[in-house]
Amino acid sequence: MTTTTAPKATSHVPDLHGCFGEFGRRFVPETLMHALEELTTEYEKARQDPAFQKQLNELLRTFVGRPNPLYFAERLTQLCGGARIYFKREDLNHTGAHKINNTIGQTLLTLRMGKKRVIAETGAGQHGVATATACARFGLPCVVYMGEEDVRRQKLNVFIMRTMGAEVRPVTSGSRTLRDAINEAMRDWMASVETTHYIIGSVVGPHPFPMMVRDFQSVIGREARAQCLQEVGRLPDEVVACVGGGSNSAGMFHPFVDDELVTLTGVEAGGRGGQPGEHASTLTYGTKGVLHGSYSYVLQDPDGQTMDVHSISAGLDYPGVGPEHSYWKDTGRVQYVNILDHEALDAMKTVALNEGILPALETSHAMAYAMKRARERSKEDVIVVCLSGRGDKDLNEVARLTGQTI
Repeated sequence: MTTTTAPKATSHVPDLHGCFGEFGRRFVPETLMHALEELTTEYEKARQDPAFQKQLNELLRTFVGRPNPLYFAERLTQLCGGARIYFKREDLNHTGAHKINNTIGQTLLTLRMGKKRVIAETGAGQHGVATATACARFGLPCVVYMGEEDVRRQKLNVFIMRTMGAEVRPVTSGSRTLRDAINEAMRDWMASVETTHYIIGSVVGPHPFPMMVRDFQSVIGREARAQCLQEVGRLPDEVVACVGGGSNSAGMFHPFVDDELVTLTGVEAGGRGGQPGEHASTLTYGTKGVLHGSYSYVLQDPDGQTMDVHSISAGLDYPGVGPEHSYWKDTGRVQYVNILDHEALDAMKTVALNEGILPALETSHAMAYAMKRARERSKEDVIVVCLSGRGDKDLNEVARLTGQTI
């Protein structure tokens, strides 16, 4: 008989030091410590400030368009022939993805702290678009760092960011993707920390960012939980979301963590296969280490050097993951699987053909797993998938990869 000594997961993390079990904390230069302490203090005040919460909720309602619906994917369910599949429609948010939930909250914190400038990083461009949009809404100058390869893959989002008044700075170092964009944003922040707030787009980085981004994104799971109770009459059997850095999945999972009968599944980018450099499956193949200011699972070589990664999706093309996901993995609360590039492409097409909804390539990884899983479950079961963003931004890349022209 096998026994486990892993502690049981709780939703009441991190502690005051930013620890999710052994994960999280702060591993940053001294120059950033004051800014992180200031941000922690201001965020704690804001959490307890009814005026801040009222303004945030009003903006989520009138500017973002929340609550968005829980949608029954009837034809996809019939196609799979098993569990009922529902979509949580983050693609219907203003700017077309879940990223806007976090950027609105952090922009309000920027104003509370009296900072005059915002910087951000982006991979697929959705966080960059959301940050540029929030800054335009409040009249803040904004610089977005983006890997040169992602600039090529996501031309439409680069154009939208510039139209919103943001300066997009292509990053030409390293693999010219999200990892390198974060490195450059960190360097900028160290040089401008007195006047600048860095709006991190995922549940990564030093404390309090993983907690704060999760909290702002937890509106996804709170709404999904309440909508499922109202529309289905009970909680779902399984909740599925894609995982790169892990913001949409953290927001989706967190309100369900204490519901022990609900299975939570995070879907990573399996890329072209399991060989090093061919995927971005940090929780499947990674080891424990420090990346971008926190202790978590990382794809790294035996010398601790971050490894190159690959995914068809720019938003999942990252060698790290949020510390709370690492905590959920080691406690066994969330199971993590991966989906290959071609499976995600097939899922994108299948959802479009059967539901008239075009999911982002990131989301298509979650869709591919949900369809597999639905076939294995009974017709009485319910699976809820976080449809984290719409796929318009990916069409040029999809057309190139499939030999088509637009």
